[in-house]
Amino acid sequence: MRAARRLALLVAAVVLAAVAWGAWFCLTPLEPPRSPFDFTVKSGASLKGVARQLADEGLLPEPYAFWLLGRAMGKAGVLQAGTYRVAEPLTPLELLDKLARGDVLPIEIAFVEGTTFRQWLAQMRANPNVRSTLAGRGEAEIRAALGVEEAALEGLFFPDTYRFVAGTTDVEILRRAYAQMQRRLARAWESRDPALPLASPYEALVLASIVEKETGRLGERAIVASVFVNRLRRGMRLQTDPTVIYGLGEGFDGNLRKRDLQADTPWNTYTRDGLPPTPIAMPGAASLEAATRPASTEFLYFVGKGDGSHQFSRNLEDHNRAVAKYQLGRS
Repeated sequence: MRAARRLALLVAAVVLAAVAWGAWFCLTPLEPPRSPFDFTVKSGASLKGVARQLADEGLLPEPYAFWLLGRAMGKAGVLQAGTYRVAEPLTPLELLDKLARGDVLPIEIAFVEGTTFRQWLAQMRANPNVRSTLAGRGEAEIRAALGVEEAALEGLFFPDTYRFVAGTTDVEILRRAYAQMQRRLARAWESRDPALPLASPYEALVLASIVEKETGRLGERAIVASVFVNRLRRGMRLQTDPTVIYGLGEGFDGNLRKRDLQADTPWNTYTRDGLPPTPIAMPGAASLEAATRPASTEFLYFVGKGDGSHQFSRNLEDHNRAVAKYQLGRS
C-alpha cells in the first residue's frame, strides 16, 4: 500500500514536472539567431522536418519539444508553405501559430514595361521563389493553362510589381497579370477618343505596345501615338523599327540593317499595311492611355535626337532635314 502511494506520488511529480516544463517551454521566448531571421517552409514539409530545420538554424534549442507541442495542439498537419520572418523574440506557441496561419513574408517580382512574354518566362524561371510549371511548353499549352482565348500571348499581361508567397506557380502570377491587363485595357477603351481609327480593344493594345517601345518619355507618348494614328487615317504604313525587330525574333543581333527592313514578316510595318497582328511587348498604363487618347497633331514622322527625345515633323521634307541633323550629323 505504501509502495503504491509512493508510485502514485512519483507519477504525479513526473506529470507536474512535465506540465511545468511544457508551460515553461511554451512561454519562454525564442531568440532568433539574427535579426531579421528568415526561413522557408517548403510545400508538403512535415512539422518534424521544420522543427529539425529550425533547430539546425539556431532558432530552437532542439527539435523534439516543438514537434511534440505541435502534435499536442493538433497543428502538426496544418503548416503553410512560404518564407517566414522572425524579427524579434517569440514563444514556441507564437511560432506554431505563425506557421499554422501562414503568416508568410510577401515576395515581389517586378515586370518592366516594354518587356516581352519570352522575357517574363525567363524572369520567372530564374526566380527561386516561383514554382516553374510552364518550362518547355508550347504557346498553345500555355494558353490552355492560363485560360486565355486570344491567339497570341504577347502583350496580354500588365507590367507591374506582384507580391506572392514562396512556391507560387508561374501560372498563378500570369493569371493575375492577365486579369490586371484586362481591367486596364477595358477602362482605357471605354474612355477612348471616339474618332480613334481602331476597331477593338485588342488593336489599341497593339498600338500601345508600339508606343511603349518607341519612347520612354512620358510626355511624348501621346504625340508618338498621334503619329501612328495619323498614318492609319491616311492609309500610310507605320514604318516603325520596333515591329521589325520583334518580327526578327531571336535572330536580331542588335543592329538593324536595311535588309532587315526589307525582310517581310507579319510584323514588318515597312512591308505591310496597318497594325501588326499582335502586340510586340507589354505596354504600361501610360501607353494604354496614349494609344486610346492620342494627342491632336498633324505629325506624320519623328526621329530620335539621340538623348531619348524625338523631333516630330508634319511632312517628309522637314523629316529628312531632322534625320540629317540628328542622325547623320549634318546641320
